[in-house]
Amino acid sequence: MKIITTPDKRLREKSEKVRVIDDDIHKIIADMRKLSLDWESKHPYELSAAMAAPQMGVNKRIIIVRDDMEDKKNASFTALINPEVIRAEGKIKTDYEGCLSVPSIYGMVPRATKVKVKAKLEDGTEVRIKATNELARTLLHEIDHLDGILFIDHIRDKSDAFYKMNDKGDLVPVKDYEKEIRDNKKLWGED
Repeated sequence: MKIITTPDKRLREKSEKVRVIDDDIHKIIADMRKLSLDWESKHPYELSAAMAAPQMGVNKRIIIVRDDMEDKKNASFTALINPEVIRAEGKIKTDYEGCLSVPSIYGMVPRATKVKVKAKLEDGTEVRIKATNELARTLLHEIDHLDGILFIDHIRDKSDAFYKMNDKGDLVPVKDYEKEIRDNKKLWGED
């Protein structure tokens, strides 16, 4: 298994609902956790906050979310199966987002600051989650993946909304977004 990146068409597919939480589903979740942490180990300035199954080419409605986004040493994730946004509300806040499947690019994305989500845990328990701020943003980002939507789709004014990380871990503006993509075709999964 590996993390797939744009422009892989599988990232644009709507994922299938999980009908039964069986050993295959538990294996997918374990692979997601491993891939997230493997990615993080190669990116010293970044945290793998979450991941969706489509990011490894698995067309299932499964996401994992880091339990503590402030502590990189805490490598535990909670899996959410068939997560669904019940309500997104609150102020719309524009903030930085990045994605394991959109390498080297970050963007300023508008998102609701409050969200209510329903899902199942790995053991089948149904949960409802009320999240605010960064966790709300993360849940909305990952649930978007399940519908074939990437964070870059939410950016309206592309002229000044994209960033990349320099070798010191700072985000710096990308002056020419289209040129950045052309110059980094390998990073974007193209030959």
